[in-house]
Amino acid sequence: MPTFQSKRFRPSSAQNTLSATYRGYLSRHPFLLFGLPFIATMVAGSFFLTPATALRYEKHDRKVRQMSKEEELGIGKDRRRIDMNEEYYRLAAKDLDDWENKRVKRFKGEPDGVL
Repeated sequence: MPTFQSKRFRPSSAQNTLSATYRGYLSRHPFLLFGLPFIATMVAGSFFLTPATALRYEKHDRKVRQMSKEEELGIGKDRRRIDMNEEYYRLAAKDLDDWENKRVKRFKGEPDGVL
């Protein structure tokens, strides 16, 4: 015979309390008295928290907005008008035949590619 009994000792004064009645029903119907209220709380919490999360994302959307290409590049209304012909002739006027090849200085320890 084991030293301790498997059943807990419950005094006679605790037999007719609400917690004793609930404990008895809980052992017979565990899902109805424990699982169902838990799932109902999770579902209700989801519905109650939906507006709060919507407010959070709306606030974020107000703070971060889509930028146009002009805003992104920092081009305002005072930009100069670009003419393709003008740009072509400006680049064509440059002397592209008179240039000198210069090596870029390398960092210490970086191979310079010279064999």
